[in-house]
Amino acid sequence: MPALRLMTYNVRYFAHGSRGVVSTQGGLARIAQSIAALTPLADVVCLQEVEHRSLRSSLVTRGGKSQLDVFMRALEHELAARAEGDRYEAHYFPAHSYRIARGMNLYTTGLAILVRSRLEVVEHDAVHVHDITHRRGAKALKQTRILAHVTVRSRDASGAAARGDELDVFNTHLSLPGPFYREFWTSDARLGFGPNQLAESERMLAAVRTARRADRMVLVGDFNSLPGSPVDRHLCDEGGLVDALAENHGLCDLRRRAFATAGFLHARMALDRIYASPELRWLDFDGSAPFDGSTFAGLSDHVPVLGRLTLGG
Repeated sequence: MPALRLMTYNVRYFAHGSRGVVSTQGGLARIAQSIAALTPLADVVCLQEVEHRSLRSSLVTRGGKSQLDVFMRALEHELAARAEGDRYEAHYFPAHSYRIARGMNLYTTGLAILVRSRLEVVEHDAVHVHDITHRRGAKALKQTRILAHVTVRSRDASGAAARGDELDVFNTHLSLPGPFYREFWTSDARLGFGPNQLAESERMLAAVRTARRADRMVLVGDFNSLPGSPVDRHLCDEGGLVDALAENHGLCDLRRRAFATAGFLHARMALDRIYASPELRWLDFDGSAPFDGSTFAGLSDHVPVLGRLTLGG
């Protein structure tokens, strides 16, 4: 497989301009423009906080289209404007719906994985998503958390699927630390220290072991967990994974935490990561920048992490 560029990005339902209240056409279009402008293009784009249809998304999903449908139309328009011949195959993984009446949702949650046409999707789990939610208090209100999965491989020059290495790509969005635990109120350390988060990371690794089919894999997303936290340690120690960007840049935990990917008011947090099999070879992380210095700043309350890898020796 030739060099492959991977991107993970929490897009905040394309609603950052309204502080998360309602999706806007402008917010959706600007994110589409920024992804289409990447050089080189990302081959696999993993998105978190993508809706289906709801009142919150209604300004951009008129005519029965889903939010991902509308976004893909905007992305294809931007690619065509740049004379890019490649397109993306989009897969949506529904997580949760907050219904207010039959056939009407207040808002919905989900993940998406976009795969560039130079790759073949060998397998995906969009029909049967992996529920990794840890439920304790207020179970009826607890937002479902899932693990999305695709297996990809390259195509040859004719566009046919090429024989060769496959790569498993997993995308997730973990819960915030739960307020129903004593630790939430008695400790200053919260992000990645919640017992519910650790339980979800355990369920996630179990789902990865069940679903994976390739020798090498990446696990990306918004982990709502700081580097060096119990969740981070669990994924590395028990999952046998590495924080690819930190490994590539030689970052200690303190410097990993300084590479913030999310912002709330004046707070900056390193929540988004690319975990990977240790044998994967990473070429660069060009385009990855801390929150305030990213070219994606202002489009969401997160900025993306991008990495370019090769499966070759």
